Amino acid sequence: MDIFSELNPAQREAVEAISGPVLIIAGPGSGKTGVITHRVAYLIKVCGVSPHRIMAVTFTNKAAREMKSRLEQLLGALVRDLTLGTFHAICARILRLEGKKVGLDPHFVIYDEEDQISLLKRSLQEVGLDPKQYAPRAISSGISAAKSRLLSPKDFQKRSHSYFEEVVGRVYEQYQQALTQSNALDFDDLLVKTVELFRGKSEVLAKYQQRYLHIQVDEFQDTNLVQYELIKKIGDKYRNICVVGDPDQSIYSWRFADLRNILSFEKDYPEAKVVLLEQNYRSTKTILEVASSLISANQQRKPKDLWTSNETGELTNVIETYTEQEEAQFVVSEIERLVGEGAFKRGDFAVMYRTNAQSRALEEAFIRYGVPYRLVAGTRFYARREIKDMIACFKLTQNPYDTVSLLRIINVPGRGIGERTLSELSNWAKSLGISQYEALKHLSQLKGGNDERGYPSFNQRTRGALVGFINLIEEFRSQSRKLNLVDLFDLVIKKTGYKEYILNGLDGEERWENVLELRTVAGEYRDLPPPQGLAAFLEGVTLVSDVDGLEEGVDAAVLITLHQAKGLEFPVVFIVGMEDGLLPHFKSFGAPEQMEEERRLCYVGITRAKKLVYLVRAFRRSLIGSSSVSIPSRFLKDIPHHLVSGGGLWEEKENLVAQSLYSWGERTPASSFNTPELKDGDHVHHVQFGDGVVVSTKPVKDDVEVVVAFNGAVKKLLVSYAKLEKAV
Repeated sequence: MDIFSELNPAQREAVEAISGPVLIIAGPGSGKTGVITHRVAYLIKVCGVSPHRIMAVTFTNKAAREMKSRLEQLLGALVRDLTLGTFHAICARILRLEGKKVGLDPHFVIYDEEDQISLLKRSLQEVGLDPKQYAPRAISSGISAAKSRLLSPKDFQKRSHSYFEEVVGRVYEQYQQALTQSNALDFDDLLVKTVELFRGKSEVLAKYQQRYLHIQVDEFQDTNLVQYELIKKIGDKYRNICVVGDPDQSIYSWRFADLRNILSFEKDYPEAKVVLLEQNYRSTKTILEVASSLISANQQRKPKDLWTSNETGELTNVIETYTEQEEAQFVVSEIERLVGEGAFKRGDFAVMYRTNAQSRALEEAFIRYGVPYRLVAGTRFYARREIKDMIACFKLTQNPYDTVSLLRIINVPGRGIGERTLSELSNWAKSLGISQYEALKHLSQLKGGNDERGYPSFNQRTRGALVGFINLIEEFRSQSRKLNLVDLFDLVIKKTGYKEYILNGLDGEERWENVLELRTVAGEYRDLPPPQGLAAFLEGVTLVSDVDGLEEGVDAAVLITLHQAKGLEFPVVFIVGMEDGLLPHFKSFGAPEQMEEERRLCYVGITRAKKLVYLVRAFRRSLIGSSSVSIPSRFLKDIPHHLVSGGGLWEEKENLVAQSLYSWGERTPASSFNTPELKDGDHVHHVQFGDGVVVSTKPVKDDVEVVVAFNGAVKKLLVSYAKLEKAV
């Protein structure tokens, strides 16, 4: 086998660099997946390294599947012995095997985002707080931030500097207790518990350090502190750590990814070899030059000279429309025009945007004109109610202490078990210091209703419903140790009456088809011995992400956020909402590091394109219930005019925007108005628009022009008109 036949010189250098730490800076479209897979093949086929001693870490299941598929072509059956997967999947595997050493039941369930929110609502109530007053998702983000820094509830509470952080600390402690009682881990716990395992059990760490001679990490710029800690600990013995990434594509700080990990890698590993992959195989010369011009304005990066032998290609299209409805209509009509000319198929197009809310106008236009589309992160398959119900039943079968799943399905299909009954059951379990599962088990074993521990006074019908439910779960648990997963699936459907329940409800046929599709997924685990198949199935469906379900080969345009588009490619890309306040997002104003990430986000979107790029904006846009004149994205200024079609038009319109905004109100001469001195990032208040953040200021004749972001609506104002008050 010729390992190097498809590699360019830089890629070959990266493949052959196998001793010691290696940092591969891989530009977009530079063939990094090919480099990673060929590197693994080189280690095994040429260097004689056992696949058992290689770990390859990716960030998405989609990337892991693609890597496995390519490696199967190069290595065949040897792939089975590799440790290949996402951080979360690999850590889950380690905890199943080693978790007992730190008191973790190997049958733990993994809570997805919806499960977490459900548990957080209960945790808020447990500490005497109203979930309607304290947003569970904001609390969840605060807890995730703490875990990403390896802070326990007690550690976090010691570092609290605000009332909100104090609230997060209280809920965090209760939430972790509830997770433990349910024998459950959230996504962050999979990583944190593995670090705790390695820190607390040196013999376990030594075992994995000895095993993994070579470690490879893809998308290293997206790692957080915990993930980097894991890699450093496992790789500390041999230091054969190869990380691949691109600082210019770091766009997940809101998930607590730390750009410093890749920028400081050479400080942590001074002996590291650095390889630059600068040849782009995806895009035209024009697209690449546009992207390079944009990203060069950033300071936090490692400079590289991207180049391609592809054609020059067409100019980038800078398009201005009047409203977001006209913006959406342009996108649809342009897609249909290009398809009609035979240049592209509908599946060649991606429409990208900064926020999910922008998809509404786009969807309406695609529907109105009958053009097929696929929306990534609509209601995900695994988030649909009927799918969540079925998965909850299987989770409870695997782990009956999972209170979130128990409460979800105890009255689905309806058994006459109401909220009052559940409240009494919960209080009784709490008074006894046991789980609700154990309380139900105790209830089922009582004879004649007498109990020295004083169980709630359920009537005969309610008691029968509760006992019937727990007996059903016990039957599923017993059968899960005997039946393959598909047979267990069919048993659950039959015994619960779930098919009849679904078909008798709204959209019954469609929802039943979804259940059958889940059965198809279960079929992939049919050959695993019970109960191993059930555990593997639950792990697989819980760790899936939005883009994992993006089908290949469907002839329909893709509507997708810029964050989700990372790792994908399309012949034609539309980026809509190219306006200050959207891209860059108004929350980045006055924060240089966040502004650089917004520019990276735009860069990622542009570099997804192979042939054509459209940068589209609306002159007037409705946001949060109000319509306002928008300002062209400042990123457009970074693109040389000779690279765009329609360049310069936005500059003329910017002047019109200013004029239209200055036309309201009665002007107070600057000399007679006590004008505050404003600078970028200042917080101000306006009598009509409310609170805002100053984006920029500049003198104009005898006045000062100020751009302010007011709760998502960006306004350009003259200070003498606006009478802004500077926040103290």
